[in-house]
Amino acid sequence: MKDINFLKENNVDVDNSLELFGDIDTYNETLVEFKNSIDGKLDQIRKYFDEQDMPNYAIYVHSLKSDCKYFGFLKLAEMAYEHEMKSKANDYTFVKEGFTSLMEEANKVKNIVNEYLGTTSEIYEDKPVSDEDIIVVADDSEVIRIFVKKIFDENYELAFAKDGEETLNIIKQHQEDNRIKAILLDLNMPKVDGFAVLDYMKDNSLFSKMPVTIVSGDSSSEAINKAFSYDIVDMLNKPFSEAKIKEVVEKTINSNK
Repeated sequence: MKDINFLKENNVDVDNSLELFGDIDTYNETLVEFKNSIDGKLDQIRKYFDEQDMPNYAIYVHSLKSDCKYFGFLKLAEMAYEHEMKSKANDYTFVKEGFTSLMEEANKVKNIVNEYLGTTSEIYEDKPVSDEDIIVVADDSEVIRIFVKKIFDENYELAFAKDGEETLNIIKQHQEDNRIKAILLDLNMPKVDGFAVLDYMKDNSLFSKMPVTIVSGDSSSEAINKAFSYDIVDMLNKPFSEAKIKEVVEKTINSNK
């Protein structure tokens, strides 16, 4: 189908999303990845809900919120945000009472996406290993990773990590070869969070070799102040536009010259 009017009729804020993505083709291409990844994300949300594991539940509803804000699914984004805040406060009663409604809204969004895209499926192939300069993108959102890949793939090798553990492995792998020119680091990631990555970099004096910009949906003053207690270059809040991420990446790369 891919009729933009269908999205608008279903209360999708497409106009604001296009300001971020730049054009409808980029929006559509990245929406395919959202379609491919949302079932896995919802499975994780259900898993941690069933286990009453509120810290990990908060991480995954935070990721769902960020993705939905990008694509204009504002009702689901707001519901996910409420669940994120309540789960961070360990308010399982609120989460339990609102869980069914959250899942119902998520299924509505899935149906809208499926009808809009039809049977479209697209696979992004990784480039062969090279000796190009590397930008590390550490974010548990596949949508963010694909969006950044589309912008920078022609000029840089992109190394992707979906949690802090994978981020640390990439950093350690390239700790001596000086190929990492910028790290875009989310703070809220599973397993090992962004602050643990920052601690490792501080302990090993890596900020001058591998400049870091925080890219996060956590805009709380506590998170911001804690992030800037490290030697980072900048902090960019989600959702961000193509123009803004280009500006921040250039600033980050040039910071150690």
